[in-house]
Amino acid sequence: MTSAPLITPTELQDRLGEGRLRIVDATVHLTFDADGAHVASGRDTYLEGHLPGAVFIDQITGLSDPDGEAPFAAASSEKFAATVGEAGIGDDSTVVVYDTVNGIWATRLWWQFGLEGFDDVVVLDGGYDAWVKAGLPTETGESTHPAATFTAHRRPGRIASTDEVVAATADSSVLLINALDRESFSGGHIPSSVNVPFGELVDESGALKSLDELRGLFSAVGALDPDVRPVTYCGGGIAATAAAFALRALGRDDVAVYDGSMNAWTADPARPLSSVDSRS
Repeated sequence: MTSAPLITPTELQDRLGEGRLRIVDATVHLTFDADGAHVASGRDTYLEGHLPGAVFIDQITGLSDPDGEAPFAAASSEKFAATVGEAGIGDDSTVVVYDTVNGIWATRLWWQFGLEGFDDVVVLDGGYDAWVKAGLPTETGESTHPAATFTAHRRPGRIASTDEVVAATADSSVLLINALDRESFSGGHIPSSVNVPFGELVDESGALKSLDELRGLFSAVGALDPDVRPVTYCGGGIAATAAAFALRALGRDDVAVYDGSMNAWTADPARPLSSVDSRS
């Protein structure tokens, strides 16, 4: 039996007003130019429109570690707990996360909650667009909740370091899954990796594909083999969480995310890159 950690807009509407419910807008804006990738806070778009009672958590400043091995490294357990506690999320909360872009920022926050031992969290299927298209109400301005106490319990198995990924390239019991688009994957990836693009995990509306469709994508690369442990990665550790989320929907609770991803891997020019998918 498998089920996605999702909630539909109508299901969420029916739960609005529950005392322990906390809805979080996790939006970050990602752009690319000749100088590379740039992230910007989604607070302005949150203030322009958000789900009723939703709070905004700035993942750039509140949930990342500027001293990590690559940009956007996950914050320490202490920093994570302080940030979400300040937003009103406590140990007894039920959390719904969403974003206004392509869903990967919502799954990033879902993954960080799981990394810190908290499982009462779901993603709004289709995000803000699905909520609006369903004709459901929105609010403007800032919503707040009283501060709460959140206790973090780090699960080291949910996150992989560069050293662990180096070892994984020669370990047949670990399956490295690149979640970038197929063109980027072909242009260079960590040796022994397979490719399941995050954009192929959702339909045209941005909703997660059916479990049967997801099962086909991951089965094709061996990611559902119980004898291998999946480790997902991408460019900066964001899209990788969408793959981890889809695998969780298929029943795998042993997936790790290579948080540094290609940013960390390519920081050392001595580390090899491959243009051949040798595991599929």
